[in-house]
Amino acid sequence: MRMRPVLIFDGDCGFCTMSVGVVQRLVRPPCEAVAWQHADLASLGVTAERARYEALWVTPDGRVYGGAQAVVKILLSAGGLWSVVGAVLTLPPMRWTAHGVYRLVANRRGRLPGGTAACAAPGATRHRA
Repeated sequence: MRMRPVLIFDGDCGFCTMSVGVVQRLVRPPCEAVAWQHADLASLGVTAERARYEALWVTPDGRVYGGAQAVVKILLSAGGLWSVVGAVLTLPPMRWTAHGVYRLVANRRGRLPGGTAACAAPGATRHRA
């Protein structure tokens, strides 16, 4: 069993990689960050389809949270003021707003700073966590 959560992100996406770097420097979540292209997804209980669609937070006991929920888990795990922000994002209507903002950004990540054609999220696939 893993001792720390795992943050799974799209390593082919410059925007995603840059974002994870910023999160690691500023938020400092106690986790292992790994690009899904280099992760043992089966052992993490994650499909490549889901990993392409959204960032994922996998707890040591195997629970998987995606998208805005993954962001909330990152913030909650960091403690301090970050955990307060994470807690606020669990409350309606902030939870719904966070989900909408996450999808908006994720669906347009190829057009954001650091984004490339490889960043394009699969538009036809829709997975709800």
